[in-house]
Amino acid sequence: MYFFILHFEVRNLGYKLQAAESIFPMATNNEKKTKYKYLGRAGSSAHIDAVEKLTRRNLIDELERVIQSLTES
Repeated sequence: MYFFILHFEVRNLGYKLQAAESIFPMATNNEKKTKYKYLGRAGSSAHIDAVEKLTRRNLIDELERVIQSLTES
């Protein structure tokens, strides 16, 4: 399971997705991996897609916690 963090970079005026491990292909060399994926400015299609994916992942994680809690009680 991968955990992602959405960062806002003031210097670059854009967003990037950060993973705990290097899983994203580098822009300059597809054979190497990086922990960061640049998403562009707020409202770009890549940014909106990442926010939607993070929202779905958070909902799934919360539902799994609720189910686990109910089965334990």
